Amino acid sequence: MAYDQNLADRVLERLLSQPGLEEKAMFGGVSFMVQGNFACGVVKDDLCVRVGKDAYDDALASPDARPMDFTGKPMAGWVFVSPSGIADDETLHTWVDRGLSYALSLPPK
Repeated sequence: MAYDQNLADRVLERLLSQPGLEEKAMFGGVSFMVQGNFACGVVKDDLCVRVGKDAYDDALASPDARPMDFTGKPMAGWVFVSPSGIADDETLHTWVDRGLSYALSLPPK
């Protein structure tokens, strides 16, 4: 499945200085792992962000976010952010930083 390479490059640029950063094919797109934990990724032209269950409702309050749903059952703690919500670097960085924060809150794998 194809994904937005430009968006993936923008995400990678934001995360490049993170120790333990890995880029992996996942969910039909590309995922960025920090210390072995998923932070965010790109699926088609959406940003996928792991925010955690405690921040899930707050993330969904954004008009550009929706539940991550591949199988008909949303994954609690994970959201897709539409292209309109990440069009500029400031908003993209806000979402990437949310995913990074959550990944860093978990024990390294």
